Amino acid sequence: MDNEKKSPRDRKRDVKGDWGERKRAGRTPEAVKKSEDINWGRQVVLQLLKDSPERVQKVYLGKNVSESFARQIFSLAEKGNMVVQRIAPEVLSEICGPVNHQGVACRIGDVPMLELAEFEAALPKTGPVMLLLLDHIQDPQNLGAVVRSAEAFGAAGVLFPKRRSALPGGTVVKVSAGAALRLPMVAVNNVSQTIKELQGSGFWTIGLDNKKGRSIWDDAMPEKVLLVVGSEGEGLSRLVAENCDEVVRIPLSGKTGSLNASVAAAVGMFEWARKWGPRA
Repeated sequence: MDNEKKSPRDRKRDVKGDWGERKRAGRTPEAVKKSEDINWGRQVVLQLLKDSPERVQKVYLGKNVSESFARQIFSLAEKGNMVVQRIAPEVLSEICGPVNHQGVACRIGDVPMLELAEFEAALPKTGPVMLLLLDHIQDPQNLGAVVRSAEAFGAAGVLFPKRRSALPGGTVVKVSAGAALRLPMVAVNNVSQTIKELQGSGFWTIGLDNKKGRSIWDDAMPEKVLLVVGSEGEGLSRLVAENCDEVVRIPLSGKTGSLNASVAAAVGMFEWARKWGPRA
């Protein structure tokens, strides 16, 4: 019978029956929900279980993974008192979406976000300090890449606006290789006001631009610096650029004309780390 010709009662019965089949297959509402708090991939999940077990709420393990890998997951989960659910590979694909999940995923809690005042109070009073402030970067992939580089180059924290900006969720944790769970993530109300606040604490603020200002290679960066990176496409907003102590550009060759926001941030942080970063 065509669906259009069925009575409301029959259609309701069909929906309930279909839901019953999905439930028996393990496709519960929790299982099929795709959200920012899902992380997947063997290296990512193992690192979360080892480094940040308090953030992991549940582990989804495919029934087709090797016994040696399953034992590794169960051992780490037992230490952290976490639940592991064995599910069919196709159900795991529903949870993660069209990605190579490698037979494992986990659900994490929200990445802790600090307030500026508490973060600033915990900063070291002496020695080299670099902070990164993002002017409304909206792509979580870019945010994750920025955070990964920030940890690698020794940034003390990543600051970003609470509104009209990507926030640190599951995608950011995955792209950052877990760095978003280790590096202080600071949510601020206003980018320009944050610049003024940190200038008052002795930070020299440098805005990165693709065309304006002196070359980033002309002078060494100061010991205590706040790097400000603009959004994808728009770059630094006018008011933010005006509030920076200076704006510098990264000289480029070829016809590209500009760098991805996360790449520009990495170049800027590397230039600071070249002088002030740790020496292996």
